[in-house]
Amino acid sequence: MKLSFSAADEQFRIEVATWLEENLVGEFAQLRYRGGPGDEHMFPEERKRWEQKLAEGGWTCVGWPKEHGGRGCSIEQQVIFHEEYARAGAPGHVGHIGEGLAGPTIIAFGSAAQQAKYLPGIVAGKELWCQGYSEPGAGSDLANVKTKAHFDEQKQQWVINGQKVWTSLAHESDYCFVIARTDPDSVAHKGLGFFLVKMDQPGVEVRGIEQLTGTSEFNEVFFDDAVCAADDIVGEPGQGWAVAMGLLGFERGVSTLGQQMQFQNELNQVITLAKENGAASDPVIRQRIAEAHAGLKIMRYNSMRTLSGADDGSLQKEALMYKLFWATWHRDLGELAMDVMGPEAEMLDGGPYELSRLQSMYLFVRSDTIYGGTNEIQRNIIAERGLGMPREPRVTIKPQ
Repeated sequence: MKLSFSAADEQFRIEVATWLEENLVGEFAQLRYRGGPGDEHMFPEERKRWEQKLAEGGWTCVGWPKEHGGRGCSIEQQVIFHEEYARAGAPGHVGHIGEGLAGPTIIAFGSAAQQAKYLPGIVAGKELWCQGYSEPGAGSDLANVKTKAHFDEQKQQWVINGQKVWTSLAHESDYCFVIARTDPDSVAHKGLGFFLVKMDQPGVEVRGIEQLTGTSEFNEVFFDDAVCAADDIVGEPGQGWAVAMGLLGFERGVSTLGQQMQFQNELNQVITLAKENGAASDPVIRQRIAEAHAGLKIMRYNSMRTLSGADDGSLQKEALMYKLFWATWHRDLGELAMDVMGPEAEMLDGGPYELSRLQSMYLFVRSDTIYGGTNEIQRNIIAERGLGMPREPRVTIKPQ
């Protein structure tokens, strides 16, 4: 793994910073430091236009191969891009699930027809995606999904029935990648399919979930005889587990760089406040800020190590620890922010429910150690898949 940047990379850094300085102005200036988890409800339409502005400049999908519409950036250049993006205070990507998860998965596992159909819309910043993994009875254990898909021979299309939950930005998305059972008698990770489903169709209903912050970036999604084309299954029916695991590899790889961008901005805000209100004079607060800074650097280098491996999305052992690490780090950052705010942390500027950015962040990060696989599930994954320890006894429930 390389830890330094070449002269050409530093020139690339100047190119990124210059473009952001010249374009994050006018109607987009209000988007600085907005968006991302806990703040996804802010400026959705303006952030969609920003996504297309990025595309016009060639700054979407920077790590994708050029033949698929990306910029073909090296790992080092991707790190630089995200560092400069954070430094400029550019907004959270409203299209990050398509760019960081759906696109790389379709490139690695999809057919040429699927790549031609779906990748251009992601590159152009015009088509947004959401993730149909978690279910009410399978939030952290993907192998227990109960959503079903069967192939209608007469209509020559897949028919999907079931429910997903905690689906981020489903209400803004054009497509959803859905894990569903193609074999109704299958259990665990067998008999699954990975489907590319259009959201705007009869049979797809999105219901927002009001969160502790008073916002609704999570959703329930109901599939009631929703359909997708015969060739909109990625891989073979029954082999969806391998595709789903490949996608998780991308989630813990490239997309982590963008996530760390958001974390850096939040930590900077905490540091600025600590200097302003005198909290930084407390040696314990300074120690916790130093630990947060060190933790963010650990995330960065672990991501670079992960990205230095195979490019097919396959999970490396180093990637297994990432979710547990960042979720716990982010939760601790929320608690640090409240302690830096002091007594004002429990007060509101106005009624009925107007939270400051740090108050909202603190409440939101309580969910980080739950969604996307709880800390308990992540520890099992590390122990069993990473360290080769004996499996924890499990009860497998056959779908009804």
